[in-house]
Amino acid sequence: MSVVGDEEAVGNAPDRRREQRGWVFYDWANSVFPTSVITVFGALYLTAVAAEAAIADTATNGPNPCPEDADGSANKLVNCQIDAFGWHFQAGSLWGYLLAVATVIQVLIVPLMGAIADRTQNKKRMLAIFAFGGAGATALMSLVSGTDWQLGVVLFVLGNIGFGTSVVIYYSFIPDIATADERDALSTRGWAFGYLGSGCALLLQLAIYLAHDSLGLTEGNAAQIAFLMSGLWWAGFTLIPLRRLRNHQRPHGAEHGTGVLGGGFRELASTIKLARAYPLTLAFLGTYLIYTDGISTVANVSAQYGSEELHFSDTVLIGTILIVQFVAFFGGVLHGVVARRLGAKRTIMCSLVVWVVVITFAYFVQAGQAIQFYLLAVGIGLVLGGTNALSRSLFSQMVPQGKEAQYFSIYEIGERATSWMGPALFAFMAGATGSYRPAIISLVIFFFVGLVLMFFVPVRRAIQAVGNPEPAVL
Repeated sequence: MSVVGDEEAVGNAPDRRREQRGWVFYDWANSVFPTSVITVFGALYLTAVAAEAAIADTATNGPNPCPEDADGSANKLVNCQIDAFGWHFQAGSLWGYLLAVATVIQVLIVPLMGAIADRTQNKKRMLAIFAFGGAGATALMSLVSGTDWQLGVVLFVLGNIGFGTSVVIYYSFIPDIATADERDALSTRGWAFGYLGSGCALLLQLAIYLAHDSLGLTEGNAAQIAFLMSGLWWAGFTLIPLRRLRNHQRPHGAEHGTGVLGGGFRELASTIKLARAYPLTLAFLGTYLIYTDGISTVANVSAQYGSEELHFSDTVLIGTILIVQFVAFFGGVLHGVVARRLGAKRTIMCSLVVWVVVITFAYFVQAGQAIQFYLLAVGIGLVLGGTNALSRSLFSQMVPQGKEAQYFSIYEIGERATSWMGPALFAFMAGATGSYRPAIISLVIFFFVGLVLMFFVPVRRAIQAVGNPEPAVL
């Protein structure tokens, strides 16, 4: 297929630019959920509420859910037990279990919603439903207080479903609004905007959190305000892409009501059956799942490494989080510029080499040397967003037309399904050696293996196999 045909399929240049400018704002809008809710405030607040619930149960439910340690003290996060459907576990374990359950629910729901989006081709309406639904649940988390951790769990799961499903539908717009040669720049610009937006929101939320005493607030009040702000931010900025985007393809089926669900199941079953016809697309997906596991693990364990191994204060750790967020904006833009010259595949490979260098540097950072840790944050920020952004755009080139939402649901769910490998390796190495330094350097294996496999993935043949137009530079 020629590039001219590709341009006709996605609309003329002014229309494309209008939609693209709106599209990137959904990255800006939704990024507050993984950053503010999942990474920063969710774990702290819901765990504290669960612990308070366990303490409150002491007077009415025996045996004592908060037994004392040998020295007579009781760590409420470790010792206090809470109950869910007759299962007792530590309050401090709630967040880990919640993330696991929320991921399983996503795995069950998101692919089906992706199939329904492809079959009905009413992506804009579905984006609105799940974006506003997730944002509403996030804002309502501000009402969680006292001992009502169960409400927080339900709202977080609903928010997570809204986030995961809306992101898949959002990704599926890429082939509809950008030609083959425009997708790298569009994806990296969106990812960069996402980090900038979540960084701005987090900066304001942390300012309120750190100044809560002078504002007459408790730490819990500050966290509640952060949830409300995140939900309003997500919903408010979602209005921009919804005003700009439009539906591009005709529906694959004409079902209505309950028939939509059955049609979605049939669409998904057909896609899974036919996926074997595109082994090169699956080869790239498998490669991506390896190195993105390394990326997510580094992002998730950096604070633990800085706290436990390098002995930095919370102030330094908060500073590094903000550095990563804002540097990632420039890193995303830089990846787009480089990809324009080298192509997405070569740029991803260069980025993986930089990841190896960054992880090696992390191994040698000296305890208490904040400047070194800040430099590490800069290094992570430069490659954090760009690697995933180019992977997103490159994968969109290898997806059969009309199956975008389903393939991107597999892309997202596969990432979550394999995300246990990096943390498991990190935990094993830390336990086996008694130090987090061997644990952090062990993560190099994900980037090295990803680099080698990426070298052998014939991306041009993969694009040709699904019948999509090829970008000029790969």
